[in-house]
Amino acid sequence: MENLSNLLPYIQITLSILIMIVVLLQQSDAGLGGAFGGGDDFSGGHTRRGFEKTIFYTTIILSLLFVASTFVALII
Repeated sequence: MENLSNLLPYIQITLSILIMIVVLLQQSDAGLGGAFGGGDDFSGGHTRRGFEKTIFYTTIILSLLFVASTFVALII
């Protein structure tokens, strides 16, 4: 347990950096105008394919691992 509690902050830092990288790699179709309600194209039927789908699932997996490591840090 002592070894894990020393290693856990490094794991969380690594996971957080990886999450930032994959979030920044994701493509967004909504520009700044879309954030304020000014976008005129509706992308509700957008289907992720290929690399975009891989990055999307990688983001979800890394986020779940980060949350799990946070719960482990609370328990220790």
